[in-house]
Amino acid sequence: MPTLEAKDTLFKKNSTLNCRGKLLSLEVPLVMGILNLTPDSFFLGSRLSSADEAVRKAEQMLSEGADILDIGGYSTRPGASDISPQEEQDRIIPAIEAIQQHFPEAVISVDTFRAEVAEASIAAGAHIINDVGGGLLDEAMFETVAKLQVPYILMHMRGTPQTMASLTKYNNLVVDVLSELQVQLAKLQQLGVKDVIVDPGFGFAKTVEQNFQLLCHLDDFRILGLPVLAGMSRKSMVYKSLEINQADALTGTIAVNTVALMKGADILRVHDVKEAKQTIVLLEKTKL
Repeated sequence: MPTLEAKDTLFKKNSTLNCRGKLLSLEVPLVMGILNLTPDSFFLGSRLSSADEAVRKAEQMLSEGADILDIGGYSTRPGASDISPQEEQDRIIPAIEAIQQHFPEAVISVDTFRAEVAEASIAAGAHIINDVGGGLLDEAMFETVAKLQVPYILMHMRGTPQTMASLTKYNNLVVDVLSELQVQLAKLQQLGVKDVIVDPGFGFAKTVEQNFQLLCHLDDFRILGLPVLAGMSRKSMVYKSLEINQADALTGTIAVNTVALMKGADILRVHDVKEAKQTIVLLEKTKL
């Protein structure tokens, strides 16, 4: 069990996220739909090659009930190729602008660990920064978030997408992940960042077995006093455990997302919005 005490909580958990004037309530868990403007994302079905494709996919996800659209242009699958910040921007900025134009009420998150990409994306119409690097891959990220004052998703990861698979040694997985997140949270608090969501980083510097250990202890992350995001959609913890491929991993994804919701997840990051929304609706009916 974690050794952190409740008195160590740095933030007060908000019941809403202020997304540049658009308020998202966290009273019922939210669904974040994944839009990958990459040619090499791990799940073939999530790859989009143009702003027009992104608009069509966004329309589908919004019609299915997506609360947030998460747009990324840098594949973070293990061993993914590195690309320049300019190429990353060239992939995502046109998509953000097009989606904002077609769906002005949509809440858009930018999936990037680079401060300059995050800032350009917010200027283009995005509302949230989703940083898989947790502030460790770009020393300018936290100051950028503080300057922009937008909600920030702090994910736990070690190393880079190219090296993280070799960095899975922990003394106590849950305690170590919590402690490493808390170090970064203290920096954000000192800079005056207000809206923070924490993500334990399923699949990032964790083995399949460690991912399930994190899932079993997801409710321990409440000690941080912040909303929790769970991103397990079609990941290796699902398809490797079931000995299937990503294309057949929807049922398994629903199963692990159900556990995450029962353990207090506030946001599900998914490829399949409709099924995630249905899972939330049914679980909400069990609350008496």
